[in-house]
Amino acid sequence: MCKRFIAPLLVLVFLSLLFAPDFFAAGFGRITGTITDAETGAPVVNASVLVVGTKFGNFTDSNGNYTIPRLSPGTYTLKISSIEYNTVEIEGVKVDADLTTEVNQKLTRKVSDLDKVIKVRSTHDVIDRFETEHKLTGTSETIKHKPVQTVDALTEQKAEVQKTKDGEVYIRGGRAGVVKYNNKVPVGDPMSGTVIPPEREERRYPYEAPFDAMFFKDYGVNPFVDTRRDHFSTFAADIDDASYVVTRLYIERGHLPPPDAVRTEEFINHFDYGYDAPVKRPFEIYAEGAPSRFGGDDVHLLRIGIKGREVCDRQRKPANLVFVVDVSGSMGRENRLGMVKDALRMLVDELRPDDRVGIVCFESRGHVVLRQTWAGERDKMTIRQGIDKLRSGGSTNAEDGLRLGMQMAREMYHQNKTNRVIMLSDGVANTGTTGPDALLELIDEFIDMGITLTTVGVGMGNFNDVLLEKLGDKGNGHYAYVDNIEEAHRIFVDNLTGSLQVIARDVKIQVEFNPRTVATYRLLGYENRDVADSKFRDDVVDGGEINSGHSVTALYELTYCRGGEGCDIGTVRVRYKDPRWEDNEEVEEVCGEITANFFNHTFDEASAGFRLAAAAAEFAEILKGSYWARGSEIKDILALAVDIYSETEKPEVLELMRLVAKADKYERVLAEE
Repeated sequence: MCKRFIAPLLVLVFLSLLFAPDFFAAGFGRITGTITDAETGAPVVNASVLVVGTKFGNFTDSNGNYTIPRLSPGTYTLKISSIEYNTVEIEGVKVDADLTTEVNQKLTRKVSDLDKVIKVRSTHDVIDRFETEHKLTGTSETIKHKPVQTVDALTEQKAEVQKTKDGEVYIRGGRAGVVKYNNKVPVGDPMSGTVIPPEREERRYPYEAPFDAMFFKDYGVNPFVDTRRDHFSTFAADIDDASYVVTRLYIERGHLPPPDAVRTEEFINHFDYGYDAPVKRPFEIYAEGAPSRFGGDDVHLLRIGIKGREVCDRQRKPANLVFVVDVSGSMGRENRLGMVKDALRMLVDELRPDDRVGIVCFESRGHVVLRQTWAGERDKMTIRQGIDKLRSGGSTNAEDGLRLGMQMAREMYHQNKTNRVIMLSDGVANTGTTGPDALLELIDEFIDMGITLTTVGVGMGNFNDVLLEKLGDKGNGHYAYVDNIEEAHRIFVDNLTGSLQVIARDVKIQVEFNPRTVATYRLLGYENRDVADSKFRDDVVDGGEINSGHSVTALYELTYCRGGEGCDIGTVRVRYKDPRWEDNEEVEEVCGEITANFFNHTFDEASAGFRLAAAAAEFAEILKGSYWARGSEIKDILALAVDIYSETEKPEVLELMRLVAKADKYERVLAEE
């Protein structure tokens, strides 16, 4: 009889200890309250409530409520701010141990004096004493008023609570902001105008373990930015799409990609949006907007497209090319070297007689395989024989291979030709200098004289995306990934001129938002291409390169100021160096206005290209575990892709449909597990 009651009794005792606040938070107090509109009485959502002089604070929820737990006893000043309201400071807020202090405040809307701060003295009540009895009261109302950070298992069930991979539980704010503290150090600051989202969870994989030794880098996720703090968004152009191709191979082989492998801008820039190429100037700027399908009821999506002029194949510059080929032991896996050789043969077939080719390979050290050779029809046989000689084995001395390749490119250099080194590798350097920054120092002098570096990645397992991406970007070329022979054909045959002919160097893009129209904005992707706003016109600062016919597309999520909808959004500026000038110092800048006329009334009214960009971006945001995509599901992307394909019948959209469908299946497998 006694045994029957022992287990329930122990559970009751444990739960009463667990839910008792002093079990975790003895000696601390908390502040709670509601922030409302002084005129209407409506709750003020996402208002920042900061304890001045500390690192503690929070945002109000959809009901205007906030809670700041675990405060040491003392007297504090609260600073309450929201973009549409006057900032208020409440002095003399007293916090006692084991007590809750209630501080409610009505905010008045801004009319003028944007920096005006209203100071008031606190009048507050102690509304409850933290329970210290070891008992559990099971009603939802009493649980609701417990200090939420002391009841991990319970609070995790609430929508506004997040848990990190380390087991830390914290309160998150609305879509456009969040506050998180680690050991009292803020990761996001509610008063800075930019707030960094919480950490994402580790990804699990369906069916089997992921590939071994895959190296990617987490560049984070862009936050929403308050235009009152910073209404400029500046970044370097990026035409890479390697991240999308890597993800495609992961999914085709039965895996979801690691979140760090996903770069949103490279998903967006994989697709052709049908921008018309300019005729009389190097760039054309396109803009289109609509209410967001995925961002939330108050969020709009803005697409900005930059399209470069097109150079036909017969008008491209003659090319001096040096192939630097990784033939280390790891290149023998999965026939990597075989695919590289096939790709090079295809490229050679497309070259003209006034092009020249040299070949360097590297394993434990670098070797010259073929000295500079003209690409006439009879000489192409010699080039093909050089490619056929390549065999895998040994370690990976990328330093020696790159040095030899750059030296050969310098010997072949001609000012009026395209001078390019193309490195094909899995990127896993393990002999000599191995880091991207150190390797870049070795080749800086060659890059400065006009020799560019393009990197082409191959392989799954024992692959270093970080090295190849940085070398391609900083080498004034680009980074591509080849997962099959069709992709090699797309790069080296279908788009050879686009891969070789640079039409603009050091391209930087700056969007200036009208702070009277746009309240907050968030750039989707380009986290590792950020440029300081003040450096936009500093022409020493590196930008990106754009090749013939290529385009760059950027998506922004926006929220409007009150009454801002229907007003002009801002200005887009593109700054670049024209490579046609001998000294490469001629800098040009083009700009375009973003007016309300570019915005559609509904998402469904937007162009197919706009909706495709939105689908690609949201797919990437979901796969990378972005905080801002937490309410989206892959099946919603699939439905949108199906609609776009029925309208366009583009093969690339059909491929996206297939990938999204498989990813949705893998997500369901994980859910079942």
